[in-house]
Amino acid sequence: MMGSTFRNIVVIGGSYVGANTAKELACILPATHRVLLVEPHSHFHHLFAFPIDCQPRFAITPSYEHKAFIPFSSLFSSAPDSTRHQVAKARAVSLQANSVTLDREWQGSRTVPFDFLVVATGTRLTAPGTMPHDDKAPSVRYLRSYQNGIRRANSIVIVGGGAVGVQMACDLKEVYPAKQITLVHSRQQLMPVYHEALSDLIKIRFQELGVELVTGSRVVIPQTGFPNNDESQKPFEIQLQDGRVLSADFVIQATGQTPNNQFLQGLEPSSPDSVVNPKNGFIRVLPTMQFQDPKYPHLFAVGDIADSGAHKAARPGMVQAAIAARNIAAMVAGNKPVERLSVAPAGIHLTLGLTRNVLFRNPNKEAGDTEPSITLKDDGQEDMNIDAVWLRRGVVVSNPQDYHL
Repeated sequence: MMGSTFRNIVVIGGSYVGANTAKELACILPATHRVLLVEPHSHFHHLFAFPIDCQPRFAITPSYEHKAFIPFSSLFSSAPDSTRHQVAKARAVSLQANSVTLDREWQGSRTVPFDFLVVATGTRLTAPGTMPHDDKAPSVRYLRSYQNGIRRANSIVIVGGGAVGVQMACDLKEVYPAKQITLVHSRQQLMPVYHEALSDLIKIRFQELGVELVTGSRVVIPQTGFPNNDESQKPFEIQLQDGRVLSADFVIQATGQTPNNQFLQGLEPSSPDSVVNPKNGFIRVLPTMQFQDPKYPHLFAVGDIADSGAHKAARPGMVQAAIAARNIAAMVAGNKPVERLSVAPAGIHLTLGLTRNVLFRNPNKEAGDTEPSITLKDDGQEDMNIDAVWLRRGVVVSNPQDYHL
């Protein structure tokens, strides 16, 4: 790469938003430029049922886990002259004004120069929301081990009443109706980013399925974690901050997101806190998705890592990806970036079991709405139609064994 005549546009992070940013760029950049996606995973991780925003169903339902990891081989298949765009299997460890340093050599160097760069590193979730492995084989083994732990348990406690916790609770109760499933949430309202009508709807669904709900206190997380891997399957105690004690054989942590911003340490801000918002760890951005710091107009951030004002989900991240790509293309052509993000009311496509799901959107107060938009559906599939996801990502499967590649 170092001897190439192409000018680099680097995208850091190959999950939903990052991969889409790379594809958008590859389709509109001139022949003088190429996209380099920097991503440590060997495969695209389809752990979440896109467009459903947070749902690691393959940690619960067996037989599909190998299909959750899709090769990047066809990422740029829809772009003209797709061969010039590439994926570097590496992790960004340090960002400078005009280059990024990787944790391993790629084409003879750990340093990659660029004209423009897009940060799409998102956030880290507690496993299984985020895989502890980069390669497919150990990730598949991890999911199978996680499924076995769930299968052995008679009582499961889920910590956290966000989208991940809610959806896993519903899935678990449908797959294993005889198990005791309890969800613990620190507040009275589930998924507080959304109108309380969504919380009310979820609580009704919990009652239908038999999911127990404990609210109003946080779980005390042991420093060594919960003993989920104890094959004796002896129940263990779970302490709540208000003194209550629960018992379970298995605990699923579905709390919080940690921004993947550690590689930004090498970037010098023009003023204190001008790059990263110290209150949340996200990158400050303009509506154009450029870094807010005027020192770095050629750096962009999209998706969950961006402090954009939009809610953290794949769907608004896709909008940001398109805006960033078009603005970069404009700047490559010598024009000003004019595409701007308009933050829409928070919305989500949420599963409430294997087939039940809801399309929910907060009221658009600017349009005079006072009530949320709610569309209940019963058209979901247990495998999330994963075969179609491979096709959408350009990977043609001619033999079932191809899903193991």
